[in-house]
Amino acid sequence: MFNTQKNSPSTQDMERAERLREVLEALYEVNKRFPVIVEGKKDAIALKKLGLIGDIIILHSGKGLYDFCEDIAEKFSKVIILLDWDEKGENLYRSISKYLSGHWEEFSAFRGIIKILCQKDVKDIEGIPKLLLRLEGSE
Repeated sequence: MFNTQKNSPSTQDMERAERLREVLEALYEVNKRFPVIVEGKKDAIALKKLGLIGDIIILHSGKGLYDFCEDIAEKFSKVIILLDWDEKGENLYRSISKYLSGHWEEFSAFRGIIKILCQKDVKDIEGIPKLLLRLEGSE
């Protein structure tokens, strides 16, 4: 006989998953009005899996970083920057946040809180859906 029981998640994991879902719910609401900027296509797919329905903009799309940011600043009054928190993501985040000064600060908490809730388990946006499943014991 195979054991079909899932491992029960710890209370701490369940609480972490719940807080992460609350942050994602708030992000969902804000994303209805303002776009989210992510690093790659897999990040965009992950956010769609998590239920976001607003604009999700993939970084670069063939342009230099400065030109990309100039276009974004012209099109949108505010944006949510949700880049990975690995070394590459942190470097991109510093550059973009400088180029988009005045457009993103109001929503900076999203990335910060998600980063804290993911701890060392995940360093990118694309890993969040799987992390949530694991924390909730549904993986």
